[in-house]
Amino acid sequence: MSDYLIVSDEDAVRVITMRRPEKKNALTQDMYRAMTAAIDSAQNDPTIRCLIITGGSGVFTAGNDLEDFLKAGTDASGAPRVTAATDFLYALARNTKPLIAAVDGLAIGIGTTLLFHCDYVLASTSAVFSTPFIQLGLVPEGASSLLAPRAMGHHRAFAMLVMGRKLSADDARDAGFVNAVVAPGHTEEEAMKAARDICALPAEAVAISRKLIKPSPTDLIARIDQESKLFGERMKSQEAIGAFTRFFQRKKG
Repeated sequence: MSDYLIVSDEDAVRVITMRRPEKKNALTQDMYRAMTAAIDSAQNDPTIRCLIITGGSGVFTAGNDLEDFLKAGTDASGAPRVTAATDFLYALARNTKPLIAAVDGLAIGIGTTLLFHCDYVLASTSAVFSTPFIQLGLVPEGASSLLAPRAMGHHRAFAMLVMGRKLSADDARDAGFVNAVVAPGHTEEEAMKAARDICALPAEAVAISRKLIKPSPTDLIARIDQESKLFGERMKSQEAIGAFTRFFQRKKG
């Protein structure tokens, strides 16, 4: 279990909380492993009816910890390899339990794309959604190239995933991937209310209906793998190398 992740079961709800505030909840490989374990272990547990992912108050996640991500993304030969982040995406694709996100503050990169795997999303008025893959010379990940156009339509998905346009909480609600916007500090409370509403419904009917309205895990994993292959190829491109070099120079400065 990661030191930066808290997993707690409250009645029939499992709450997965990212807690690395000094780094804006930037995700490490250990955090991905812990989140994957929390999701996977709930699948065959009938006492867990619903999952919540949250970053606590003030921030959801700034996305990947880039230094950690770059170390994990290559083997000794420099070739791309499957990372704990990929396993986390597989866990999201295979998840059969209703999944709620409570987003209070920044949601960057995978912080936004994981939301398309969720069934219900709460955002505070301070939430900001951003997917700066192209600015880093990369491509979308997490099956977002499949799920975002499905949720938002092609044109909005293009503006966000390709042009890198940021969305406010109201923008995201209008686009269709946020259900409700609440005051800062209240996303977890509202997420728990939604989870209890779901838990009060007939469990089998919920599971069957959820399966009917979502893409199949096979389709999601196929798109995750396609994106991952292209992502790995792009990591070695001159565009990406230059973008990462400039990023770390700015960080040192």
